[in-house]
Amino acid sequence: MYSLRVSATVATVALLAVALVAAIAFVSPTPASATGNGAPSGAHYNLNIIGVSKDKTAAMDNNSGHRIFVKLWGNDSKILLTEGDFAVLDANGTDGTAKFQLPNPDPDGDGTTAYSVYVRALGKPGGSALMQTCYTDDTGTWCAVDFSGGVSQIEIERSKGKPTFENVSKDLLYVDYCAAWDAGADLIIGTDDDVCTDVDQVPLFGVEAEEFFWDYDNSGLKVAQLRFYEVPTETPWTSND
Repeated sequence: MYSLRVSATVATVALLAVALVAAIAFVSPTPASATGNGAPSGAHYNLNIIGVSKDKTAAMDNNSGHRIFVKLWGNDSKILLTEGDFAVLDANGTDGTAKFQLPNPDPDGDGTTAYSVYVRALGKPGGSALMQTCYTDDTGTWCAVDFSGGVSQIEIERSKGKPTFENVSKDLLYVDYCAAWDAGADLIIGTDDDVCTDVDQVPLFGVEAEEFFWDYDNSGLKVAQLRFYEVPTETPWTSND
């Protein structure tokens, strides 16, 4: 009887030890420098943005694949973003618009993300793409390039050598949001010459907007690979409330 109690106790302690190790491993992932490819180790959601020379014609709504097709050469492919679990909702971006679902990256709005996104270029050397976050509200459509000093447009370039990941969380998971406008030269609010007087960096889905999206301009890049890891990134952006 005594030996059975000891065995049960030992087994319980062993299970608790395993659970503790697993928990520590989850919250303390291997640093990016240790993996050799620039990204952390561990579970992740993978999304490939694939440039193709011919447009896709098949219906790709509610597609379960982890890829989106865009034109190999072409400006202003729009990847609409909606809030929810990671999923490709429309894989065909060759018609101008694809759709991707992802969680709110910073529900607290404190500048520290709940997950991080890393990107690298794959395929033969050569080719690049420009990617930026945008939103549309009742004042118009605004992207990273419309404002300075905040969220930036990123360039994804396939250079020679081994492709490595770069953490782009601060630029692909946030938008530059104009919180206040003043009248321009015509002294009338609501016209084209209005001036933004307060630009905040807010997470995707962090403000009311008609839509959020990634603008993707491809110049011959075959594959842009995005990986989403459940690890935080501390960004320069903090709540402006």
